[in-house]
Amino acid sequence: MSLGRFASQRARAMPASMFATMDAAKARARAEGVDVIDLSIGSSDLPPPPAAVAALRATADDPQAYGYCLQACTRPLRDAVVRWFQRRYDAPALDPDAHVLPLIGSQEGLAHLLLAVADPGDTVLMPDPAYPSYFGAAALAGVRRVSLPLTEATGFLPDLEAVTAADAEAARAMVLSYPNNPTAGVADEAFFDRAIAFARRHRLLLIHDFPYVDTVFGEYRAPSLLARPGGLEVGIELYSCSKSFHLAGLRMGWAVGHPEAVAALARVKGAVDFNQYLGAQRAAIAALEQPPERLRADAERFRERRDALLGALHDMGWMAPTPQASMYLWARLPAGRRDSQAFSLDLVKRAGVALAPGRAFGESGEGHVRFALVQEPRRLREAVARIRRSLD
Repeated sequence: MSLGRFASQRARAMPASMFATMDAAKARARAEGVDVIDLSIGSSDLPPPPAAVAALRATADDPQAYGYCLQACTRPLRDAVVRWFQRRYDAPALDPDAHVLPLIGSQEGLAHLLLAVADPGDTVLMPDPAYPSYFGAAALAGVRRVSLPLTEATGFLPDLEAVTAADAEAARAMVLSYPNNPTAGVADEAFFDRAIAFARRHRLLLIHDFPYVDTVFGEYRAPSLLARPGGLEVGIELYSCSKSFHLAGLRMGWAVGHPEAVAALARVKGAVDFNQYLGAQRAAIAALEQPPERLRADAERFRERRDALLGALHDMGWMAPTPQASMYLWARLPAGRRDSQAFSLDLVKRAGVALAPGRAFGESGEGHVRFALVQEPRRLREAVARIRRSLD
């Protein structure tokens, strides 16, 4: 869809969606009768918690649930977030009024947060590669984006010492996300301690996008920025029901963090939304009460898929790092291939396998593709077999 004379400069600055391009390619293939194995979108195929579905169903019959939901209406959800956080992390006590704010998903939260804490022309430090909505959020806010390269050599962690003094001093905020999308990289507590020290030194807000908090494998546990010493003094975290609880379509999330950042975000959101449907909030509350064993069982499903996909790729000589978390596999293109978009579009057409081209995730993502672990092992192995035949 082309932009016409009514498009603002802000709209023109928004990057085109590579996912829309891939969606059109998948639609063409399906129209020709191709059975497409779609590994391009990180939309969980696992079932949501039954308690969350029951809460949503029960609310449908509540006539009081269909009015505008102002701040006081969200108090039960904010209380549930505080309880969940205190069970999960040994951290300072949170105030549900000062530290917690519901979001319509963490993607919406980041876009409005940049509008709330940065002015046009301000500098924001952002990872590259990164989730594509980060680039759109930066364009919407009119900020100057300084890239923090993530490479396999550094464990997909940014080298904070490589940030120039001028960029560090100019920065209003820095965005991080671990477990990471698209690289599946993880961070430990020591990294967050360094990031907190960096934020303190340069008086910037540390924004941690944290939707994959529960999608972790083996003994690894994803640390919270806010549970580290000083984290609540410089940071804010964005959470989502989409990954932990497989409720992506519900568009439910929340921000937790520094009261001044939360207040600024609430001021911006107050002008554009009246919070989520009460049924979605009640479903989120029920999901937050899920026992850890269920969350670990769901993560184990993704680990089994990771192992199946990695094994099939390695058998064909396509090597990729073994992630400790997230629902993705990040892989360099096969030898001789350089254009990730051309490779991915050709793969849909020739093999009926849809991957996310690395170029969609920023300049540093070119030369890679992202596999989403959203199919069962049998289908993942079939996808690799199709890829192999296509390359041969």
